[in-house]
Amino acid sequence: MRCGIIPVWASEIEAFPISVTKTRFPHMVHVGDITRLYGAELPPVDILCGGSPCQDLSVAGARAGLAGARSGLFMEQIRITKELRHADIRRGRPAVLVRPRWFCWENVPGAFSSGTPKYEDFRIVLEEVTGVVCDPVYVPGPYPWTWRPAGQTFLGAAFSMAWRVLDAQYWPGTPQRRRRIYLVADFGGLTAPQILFDQKSLSGYFAQIRAAGQIAPSSAEARPDDAGGVDPMWDLSGSTSRLSHQSAGGDH
Repeated sequence: MRCGIIPVWASEIEAFPISVTKTRFPHMVHVGDITRLYGAELPPVDILCGGSPCQDLSVAGARAGLAGARSGLFMEQIRITKELRHADIRRGRPAVLVRPRWFCWENVPGAFSSGTPKYEDFRIVLEEVTGVVCDPVYVPGPYPWTWRPAGQTFLGAAFSMAWRVLDAQYWPGTPQRRRRIYLVADFGGLTAPQILFDQKSLSGYFAQIRAAGQIAPSSAEARPDDAGGVDPMWDLSGSTSRLSHQSAGGDH
């Protein structure tokens, strides 16, 4: 258990990551290649986390984007999420209790600028995640600007999504600069922005798990790398929602 979360299963095909997770999470089940999985046959989980390989999105790579064979595995994460949720609905679970309720995706900031046209891949990510809980909906892109390092969007009172760039150098054990996008979606409510932006809402819980020795003292106060600005985003049900807009900045 880490931060109150019990890992149930993982999909991985590389030997080294599997060996690491077997050491860190010995009770977690390894289910193999994500392309060969069917969500309805997997144990239900409350949170589904994934970080599709970054090579096709990184500014140091060939920039194949989501069309690439590796970074395109994001679509498999979306498929598994839908299949898990549909299986839970068939079991008769009430809408707000359908699992997974929360979705987390992690990747390099190069995802903000990859795609054809430029910036298109991250727009597709937002659209696909939103499409888990509703009919296809168009999510506008940032044109002619770039994606900001942080933003949020809502669909009425039943769906929220937020993203934020964080830098691992502010957490213990990773002294190097390592910036990553973290995207969180709540398929049953409005907690996504609270999870990523509202530090006070987490401080009490962090204090509890810190006392239990599950995190190092400095990680609860670790700085984000999103000081460059917050994207003005949309309530996709019609009305406009907005975070406080700060000055633009940060690399994409």
